[in-house]
Amino acid sequence: MTFDLIYPQSPMTWLPAPKDLNLLPDEVHVWRFHLDGTESELEHLALTLSSDELTRANRFYFPEHRQRFIAGRGMLRQILGSYLGIDPEQVKFDYEARGKPVLAEGLQHSGLLFNLSHSQNLALCAVNYTRQIGVDLECIRPMSDVEALAQRFFLAKEYDLMRSLPDDQKQKVFFRYWTCKEAYLKATGDGLAQLEQIEVALTPTEPARLQTSPAWSLLELVPDYNYVAALAVAGCGWELKCWQY
Repeated sequence: MTFDLIYPQSPMTWLPAPKDLNLLPDEVHVWRFHLDGTESELEHLALTLSSDELTRANRFYFPEHRQRFIAGRGMLRQILGSYLGIDPEQVKFDYEARGKPVLAEGLQHSGLLFNLSHSQNLALCAVNYTRQIGVDLECIRPMSDVEALAQRFFLAKEYDLMRSLPDDQKQKVFFRYWTCKEAYLKATGDGLAQLEQIEVALTPTEPARLQTSPAWSLLELVPDYNYVAALAVAGCGWELKCWQY
């Protein structure tokens, strides 16, 4: 089996957000930002974090991982604060049973829902009102056990398709499957234990479709070279806007 084109092919266009940023009820905003900031930028972001977030940051053994956690949480606070009309340090989080962060009770009246994903030095944050939402991002990287992982976590038809591909295409298709499934599970709050129960239809030349829940929208994103991502949103009829932070 051979394919002439590989979907998706090239990075998307990410625009600077306007000064009068406004999130409409039928819109989904996805933000892209990098996690490798300067020392002064990281110090500024760290000042906005809560004590428990700083404790989590200090648990990382490698400085690179600690810095990326601080950048990710700090940027998330700045993005959410801009929608809520409050300072980043005033953003408060609660955590669901599986550790997914949500706005604390005092802020939930806004209806704002969000999800964050990061891989290597890149992160995506998806935001909207009232719709369950999930985003997942992966850097495409060589993995020697990619077929074994696909056999363990994917449905038989998904595994068979991936295994039939040339070696230079297997890695990308694996991560496309993974991000699509993970985006949906992050939106619903379910964990990786359910990964093999989520059916996704895709080919190297066609976009993904979520077969498990037709009432959901699934959209593949290309945030940068060597990255793939997926966005899962409850319902349909919404408009996507992509911003560069």
